[in-house]
Amino acid sequence: MKGMVEEIYLAPAGSAAMEQVAEIKTVEGCGIAGDRYCEGTGYWTGLDYVCEITLIPAEHLDYIEHEHGLRVKNGEHRRNIVTRGIDLDSMCGKRFRIGEAVLEYDRPRPPCQHVQDLTEPGMTHALKGRGGICARVVKAGTIRVTDAIEPE
Repeated sequence: MKGMVEEIYLAPAGSAAMEQVAEIKTVEGCGIAGDRYCEGTGYWTGLDYVCEITLIPAEHLDYIEHEHGLRVKNGEHRRNIVTRGIDLDSMCGKRFRIGEAVLEYDRPRPPCQHVQDLTEPGMTHALKGRGGICARVVKAGTIRVTDAIEPE
């Protein structure tokens, strides 16, 4: 199963707007250089087991936009990497390569009330069951938009 990176987002601090970027540098055991959780400034830092990198399928965002009429195409989902063409749930317990980096599936990433507080009513409900996954950085490297996502 092979997919690709469609979009990449990061936020320098908790509650900050997500910024769309063309590439990111990953840091082993930390996440994304410059992103809120790797920098220790994320909303849940110290309160929750923090995800190093979050991924969400573009297909889920398409569904949410069409079925719920919510804005989710500009980082409102609060996830780092938007994928296309790969079933992220099928990666459970596996490692996968994106660009120069090797990631490992960590756990599902359910939505939280904070996402809705930063966006619009109904976001938490719309993302339920479609919140994407958390992954750990096993081997650091650069990830770019259009990079392939392949099992390791």
